[in-house]
Amino acid sequence: MRLCANSGCQLHLIHPLGFELDDKRMRRAGLDYIDKSIVQEYPDYPSCMEKISAKRIFACSTKGKKNYSDIKYQPGDALLFGPETRGLPVNVLNSFEKDHILRVPMLENSRSINLSNTVSIFVYEAWRQNDYIGAV
Repeated sequence: MRLCANSGCQLHLIHPLGFELDDKRMRRAGLDYIDKSIVQEYPDYPSCMEKISAKRIFACSTKGKKNYSDIKYQPGDALLFGPETRGLPVNVLNSFEKDHILRVPMLENSRSINLSNTVSIFVYEAWRQNDYIGAV
């Protein structure tokens, strides 16, 4: 939520979530960002895909063959991330063209980077490519 507030991104959350948005710790962690963030919630993946108005959607996964930095990002693109513990389900990954499944390069036999760091890497690369639209 903080990353989205600071970069002008919208946050789309697909249920079930691994956390509660009204949880006391969540509110404390994001209290000063909640009002600055655009957050949409969806009951399930199909509902999100039906309602999201993205020009292109990229699945972000350790199973991708194309590096995140090999894409020319455009305003209106969306990035789809799975749960930190297991990533995107196989059926979701199979619904994407291979060149729309992106990864962060890592050393062989490495554990994946945590979700918040991975999202930051993708977001800032896409924003950089678009001249940091809206930044001061």
